[in-house]
Amino acid sequence: MNHQLHKKIGDIVQDSEFPGCKIVKSTECGGKQNIPLFCSKVKSNETEYCNVDLLILKDNRIKVIIEIEEANIKPTQICGKFLTSALSSYYIHESENNEIIDMDNSVLFIQILDTSKLKMDKTSKIEQWKNNLNEK
Repeated sequence: MNHQLHKKIGDIVQDSEFPGCKIVKSTECGGKQNIPLFCSKVKSNETEYCNVDLLILKDNRIKVIIEIEEANIKPTQICGKFLTSALSSYYIHESENNEIIDMDNSVLFIQILDTSKLKMDKTSKIEQWKNNLNEK
């Protein structure tokens, strides 16, 4: 798959725009690695819940998670990306010498959806997202 939106977002999110922060990008966003999140301090296939598209670290803690979806924008896919990230607690990767990096007490989760392929006069996706934002 051609990840044009991932690349655009990767180009926009730069270290210079976030002083004192470290930007970690997936290969789809122009980086050199996957970005695994784990539910445990033990790095294993059993504890790896997801791979995200972009992280912003500050003071050696996860401050921002960015997920980009270009293809599957169904509610199950969108909610699943949020939930697996929310259930995770740590980022562990050899690029960080396998040091355990915790989630901060408050983490901003940004999800970017590509709607360019939707037929706006025939889709219910926009209303589904709005319904999801309404208080129950």
